[in-house]
Amino acid sequence: MKSNSRIVQRAAAWLCVPVFALIVCFVARDAKAQGRGGGAPPPTARASAPKDFTGYWVAVVTEHWHLRMLMPPKGDYAMLPVNAEARRLAGMWTPAQDAGNECRAYGAATIMRVPGRLHIHWADDNTLQIDTDSGTQTRLLHFGGAATPEPASAVQPQWQGNSVAVWAGKPMGRNGKVPGPAGDLSVSTTRMKAGYLRKNGVPYSENATLQEYFDTFTEPDGNSWLVVTSIITDPQYLTGPYATTNHFKKIPDGQGWDPTPCRADQAR
Repeated sequence: MKSNSRIVQRAAAWLCVPVFALIVCFVARDAKAQGRGGGAPPPTARASAPKDFTGYWVAVVTEHWHLRMLMPPKGDYAMLPVNAEARRLAGMWTPAQDAGNECRAYGAATIMRVPGRLHIHWADDNTLQIDTDSGTQTRLLHFGGAATPEPASAVQPQWQGNSVAVWAGKPMGRNGKVPGPAGDLSVSTTRMKAGYLRKNGVPYSENATLQEYFDTFTEPDGNSWLVVTSIITDPQYLTGPYATTNHFKKIPDGQGWDPTPCRADQAR
């Protein structure tokens, strides 16, 4: 694939950005916003978007095909930085235990890795929405601060969690700019329900956090690509951050859009 070199370079650049630095930038940004006096309100996220992420996208599986396109074998947690407790739970897993809770493998921490289609559009001027046909999930990426006015302790965990988004490269007052290549989208997600890193029961906990970086570009041949780099941190089940890069190709419209429910015993 002609885009592989650029995808690898972009992923490597993002993985060098400390998550702590991003959190500091978010706090500085909110403080600056609260300190503004009168005058015109800041532009909305939609109006100030440096790139257009909207449209329909289809997953292009370029790595770990046997783990994403097929149902992973029980006990297969290769390439995952899991601890002994996570391995124990994965070894005990059966599809039957997910009856009524089939969406454990479709939470925010792993939904971008599930093969299928995305529909990205603006829910409002400061909320970017991602719908997935796999599992029929909806993610809401909120710009301008916390995704909900309630205290974090009062927010019940959800499959797609609580996502706060910001444009990379934007001015951040005395702290300079949001880390990352200008125009990319940075998303921090917390308050996720406990789920699976793989559909064979490899767990992540409600203590897990997700940092994502979205980039889009168009090649000379006219094909547009969406690259999503995800970094999952979980002090309960992981020995270190787990990073993945997922690729999507833009398609003209919703043809082939096929919303399906969460499934516990199939790859998609």
